[in-house]
Amino acid sequence: MKYSFMIEPGHTVKLKDYDPDFNAGLKKEEAAAKLVKLGEELSELQYLMYAAADTSLLIVLQGMDTSGKDGTIRHLTSHMNAQSCRVASFKQPTPEEMGHDFLWRIHKETPIKGSITIFNRSHYEDVLVVKVHKLAPENIIGRRYDHINNFEQMLTDGGTCIIKCNLHISKEEQKARLLDREKESVKSWKLSVADWKERDLWDQYTEAYEKALEKCSTKNAPWYVIPANHKWFRDLAITEVVVERLRPYRDRWQEDLKKRGAIALKELQAYRDSLKAGGKSTSEQA
Repeated sequence: MKYSFMIEPGHTVKLKDYDPDFNAGLKKEEAAAKLVKLGEELSELQYLMYAAADTSLLIVLQGMDTSGKDGTIRHLTSHMNAQSCRVASFKQPTPEEMGHDFLWRIHKETPIKGSITIFNRSHYEDVLVVKVHKLAPENIIGRRYDHINNFEQMLTDGGTCIIKCNLHISKEEQKARLLDREKESVKSWKLSVADWKERDLWDQYTEAYEKALEKCSTKNAPWYVIPANHKWFRDLAITEVVVERLRPYRDRWQEDLKKRGAIALKELQAYRDSLKAGGKSTSEQA
C-alpha cells in the first residue's frame, strides 16, 4: 500500500486535499513491524549502491517549521552506513553564497556516486522563503522553477536518483509542537520568536509550496507529500518511498557486482597460477 502521495507532473496541487493525519488505518505497532522490514531492505539497497558506485541518491526534505525534518533524518540515517551518507543543511545564505547564482551552494553539496546526501531544506527555499518574504522580484522567482527543473534533470542524467519529500503537517499540529518546545527543557534550544512570526504567514507558505510542487514535480524527480502529523507514520511513509525508488536498481547493481567479482576472481587465479609456475606459494610470496 502507498503511504505517501506522489504529485503527478502537471497536476494542480492543493495541500488541503492531502490529510496530514492520514495513517492508512494502521496502528502504531503495525507500522513499527512494517518499518523493521523496510529498514532492513533500505540497508541492503544502500550497501549495493555503495558497492556498485554508479548511482547516487539525493533526498530533499522540505516542510513547515516543526514538520519533522530533523526527526526524519535521524530515522533514515539509522538504517544507513555513515561512511556513505551525509546531511547538508541550508540556512540563510552567506555573503559569498549571495554573490553567486542561487544554485551554486546547492550543487557543491550533491552526492557523489555510491553515496547518499540528505538535504535539510534545499534550493526550494529560493521559491518558498524568498517568495513569501518578497526577497527577489516575482519575475526572477518565476524563472527559478525552470532553473530547478533543468538542474535536477542534469543530476538525474548524471546518475543521481532524486527523492523530494514535503513533510505535511496541519497548522494545529504545528502549534502543539511549538508549545511543546516551551514545556520540554531538552527542546528549549529550538525556541525562536521567528517561528511564531513565520506561522503568521501559514497561508502564504501553503500557496508557495503548492506552486513549487506543481511546477517542479517531474517524471525523474517527483514530489511526494508525506503525511506527518503522526511521527511514527511519517517514518514509515518516507522509508517506503526511498525503498520503492531504489528497488529498480537492485538487479543492475547485483549484476554489475557479479561481473566485477568474476573479473577479480579471474585475476586472482591468474596470480596464483603464476606463483605456482614459479615454484612459490601465495604464503611464500607474502
